[in-house]
Amino acid sequence: MTHKTGQPNNDSAAVRLSVRQWLCVLGLSPGLAWLLPVAWTAFEPFEPVPHYRVPYELSEDYWLYERWLDQLPPNVIPVVGDSVVWGEYTAHDGTLSRFLGDATGMPFANAGINGLYPLALWGLVEHHGGALAKHRVLLHCNLLWMSDPEADMQLDKEQMLNHPGLLPQHAVRVPCYRADTDTRLGRALERRLEPLSWVRHLQQTYFGQKSAPEWTLADNGKFPPTYPNTYRLPVGVPLSAESPSVKRGLASERHKPWSANQLGQVNMLWVTPGSSLQWLAFRRLAKRLQGRGSDLLVVVGPLNEHMMNDATREKYLGFRAAVAAWLSAEGIRFVVPEMLPSEEFADASHPLTEGYERLAKRLAAEPVFQTWLGQ
Repeated sequence: MTHKTGQPNNDSAAVRLSVRQWLCVLGLSPGLAWLLPVAWTAFEPFEPVPHYRVPYELSEDYWLYERWLDQLPPNVIPVVGDSVVWGEYTAHDGTLSRFLGDATGMPFANAGINGLYPLALWGLVEHHGGALAKHRVLLHCNLLWMSDPEADMQLDKEQMLNHPGLLPQHAVRVPCYRADTDTRLGRALERRLEPLSWVRHLQQTYFGQKSAPEWTLADNGKFPPTYPNTYRLPVGVPLSAESPSVKRGLASERHKPWSANQLGQVNMLWVTPGSSLQWLAFRRLAKRLQGRGSDLLVVVGPLNEHMMNDATREKYLGFRAAVAAWLSAEGIRFVVPEMLPSEEFADASHPLTEGYERLAKRLAAEPVFQTWLGQ
């Protein structure tokens, strides 16, 4: 008698899908992927503290930024801008939005993010600022980004940039941005597909800006290496309030006038309004907000003229006049505030806490500002 040998036949345990079943799977998968971020909001608590701002550690968490804007009541006025709005040297309750609320009695919200610049700010509002539509919006214009060709991103030399995912990936050429095609495509998809933006939120919040596998397999940097995350549950960065920082606030060593660290005035080259990439991006941003029905008011500066030499100040004032002329021609309300005292600036553009308070009071006293508020 002969016996057949070989591998057992396991076909009976296999699950075979028909063509119709495969089509159902392919049809349901995208829907489930889009539902996950929605379901996550019910699982993940988010109760912003008074005078909230997106925490520094989560500056590139644009999904959280959208969530922050989406939950703002209709009567709250978002203040949109870069680190000047966010408050680079101050605590979360020492920013422009907080003091505008104090000065006017109306609710303002800090809708700035640290590390932005006009080219990135346009991308943030375009792809993650839908909640600003048909909303009263205060937009800050920081002219420091036009003060030299490098800040304006005109140089061909590659730069390490903040918020590269918010830059124009294909439509506008930014000479110093040298990402390859695959990276550009990935970034373009991420800001258009919410599931990808949500995955970045998870990486930023729970996995130290790494993917889950990278975080799990990360060693401790010693020899022989150990892998502390292998059996550890991730602990997220607080979403609803920022952790105390020695770098910001009245008690911080950084919270002091610019003159304490710098002697003498500086020379800034300044680009022209016609050649400036950052100014072009700001114009596109303002028009985009207008097109979405936002009731827009632009605050231009102020910059720290105390640290400028005469030639720099002349170029700055010329650029500022061109900005005011364009805003006026486009029918956009704007305010050009008076310069703050020297001791209330931390650097070329960032006020200290006292500077924000003074700036808010001056804005609140402006007739254009009062009309915009309906007061």
